[in-house]
Amino acid sequence: MTVAEVAEKLGLKVHSGNNGLNREVTGGYVSDLLSDVMGNADAGEIWITLQTHKNVMAIASLKDLAAIILVSDHKPEQDTAIQSNEEDIPILGTSLPTFEVSGKLYELLK
Repeated sequence: MTVAEVAEKLGLKVHSGNNGLNREVTGGYVSDLLSDVMGNADAGEIWITLQTHKNVMAIASLKDLAAIILVSDHKPEQDTAIQSNEEDIPILGTSLPTFEVSGKLYELLK
């Protein structure tokens, strides 16, 4: 399943990184601790977080993540969105809390 398909099925807003919407999604990872994601997330996963600063893009790029979902109506900072566009790693958004969007992503991908 692609990032675009996940975004459509879960009703997610695309904040940035539109050129990466065709990336394949292999799973999901949930954490707000950057070092945890760096140590444990796998390439192709969607990272669910409330972190909005530029460092999330550094981790997403390093780990070759498919996309990032920002929860609870969080929006990416401007420099984060710019880097998302440069790296072609989409940043998606939802008004749902972490627990709910995680469950929906799990059900969609299982």
